[in-house]
Amino acid sequence: MEEAIDKNEISEEVEKLVGEVENSSVENDAAAVAQDKYLRLFAEFENYRTRSAKEQLEIINTANGKLLTKLSEVKDNFDRAFAEENKSGDLAAFEKGMKLIQEQFNKILNEFGLEVIDPAGDVFDPNFHEALMKQPSESIPEGNVIQVFQKGYKIKNKLLKTAKVIVSSGKQQE
Repeated sequence: MEEAIDKNEISEEVEKLVGEVENSSVENDAAAVAQDKYLRLFAEFENYRTRSAKEQLEIINTANGKLLTKLSEVKDNFDRAFAEENKSGDLAAFEKGMKLIQEQFNKILNEFGLEVIDPAGDVFDPNFHEALMKQPSESIPEGNVIQVFQKGYKIKNKLLKTAKVIVSSGKQQE
């Protein structure tokens, strides 16, 4: 009878081990499926990131192309203004033509969102102005811009270039 018990115990133990192996196999299959899903998702994300970067670059190039097309019209007008056949010596007509080209150029820049920062008389703001020097002034209060050496520019509230200015140090001390 002892042999039968041993055989029963052994067969129960074998069945238990077979069950564990089967469970382990199912868990391994689930882990493999999860890992496969993870790798596919990661690959999809990488493809998305690459595609998005390419699309963004295409958008920038398209916008640059539109701007350059408009600016080429201004260049053509400059070329016509300085062409040999237009050198009649009439300075008034030449000045009028230059002003028209300048207006066209400014219109294009405004159309593409460029804003001029011209802070003459304004309070100095280091976020938008670069102080080249301070100078006393009888009429302009301390901390205000006396003179603009170079205008600044921004596009849609993003600073492109600071305005270079001279700032008042107030009335001169005697």
